[in-house]
Amino acid sequence: MPSLRGARICFIAGTLGQGGAERQLFYVVRMLARLGAEVRVLCLTEREFWEGRIIAAGVAVTYVGRSKSRLLRLARVAAALRRFRPDVVQSQHFYTNLYSALSARMVGSRDLGAIRSSLRGELGAGGVLMRLSLGLPRLLVANSQAALRSAHGHGVAAKRLRFFPNVVDTDYFRPGSGAGDGVYRVLAVGRLDRAKRFDRFIAVLDQARRLSGQDVRGILVGAGALRSALESQARARGLSAEQLEFRGAVSDMLPVYREADALVLTSDYEGTPNVVLEAMACGLPVIATRVGDVPEIVRHGETGFLVAPSDAEAIAERLVDLLRDRALGGRLGSTARGHAERHYSFADLPAHLEDLYQAALS
Repeated sequence: MPSLRGARICFIAGTLGQGGAERQLFYVVRMLARLGAEVRVLCLTEREFWEGRIIAAGVAVTYVGRSKSRLLRLARVAAALRRFRPDVVQSQHFYTNLYSALSARMVGSRDLGAIRSSLRGELGAGGVLMRLSLGLPRLLVANSQAALRSAHGHGVAAKRLRFFPNVVDTDYFRPGSGAGDGVYRVLAVGRLDRAKRFDRFIAVLDQARRLSGQDVRGILVGAGALRSALESQARARGLSAEQLEFRGAVSDMLPVYREADALVLTSDYEGTPNVVLEAMACGLPVIATRVGDVPEIVRHGETGFLVAPSDAEAIAERLVDLLRDRALGGRLGSTARGHAERHYSFADLPAHLEDLYQAALS
């Protein structure tokens, strides 16, 4: 496949909300449109964050989730595909793999499934449907090596697996001048759910304040069901609203990264977290749990620090190291920026896309 010009590609997305998978979908469809492909997105939800941006990029978005019945949704997807006649039907989320695999077979297209994390969450609670979502797609596209290993461990043949790395727009996500008021600000970003372990972030912030005796403040960005419980935990530790600010969902993260002095990721499991790539592109040192593909991104002692997921004390100690040696944070952040530019650049996306669709159509 020498070029993507004229290729017809349809994505099936479960949501276009403010998540990392959805940001990567926006990057991909915008680039495909620029490369001359004909692109459509079918989505189970409507009027969410990325929908308008995708439409503004010249890509049509069709809502196919009007019914709660999976069979009726599948029928709507298949009807839309018969009108569009795509070469490839690609799932953007693991839980939409069945829609893409079955509908592609109905209309004679090639299908691509998705794995967006380590499969720990997906297969742990999903039963038969989730196992079919792993077994039915002709090819499975994963954004992390950890996901590939997990899928292989669940019996997926290596020939059915493809790695497609996340990218970051390093032209947009760039270092700023910082707040410049002497306060050290630590950032955490993500859905407020159990996997992200923001309870651990709150404990780390409290411990770092006590160990250092400095004015360390936290910024927690994200929405989710655990917000009230996390706010209660912060109050129980004596953290005021000024010392730990709950920002909720934020539409433009660049100013927030530029406020911060470091990013802390406390997750129990991940794939390739966008927030780490964006923070590094903005010149922030990262302290992260050693999960998913984070060790592939964060070079310990060079671009940040890696710690065991259960070791909140070690995270706090590393944060105190940065507090006491601000020049260290500057060096780590500068190296992090260079690492993001060299290995996760948006400029590499066309080559990744060419390789992926050549494999899908060969």
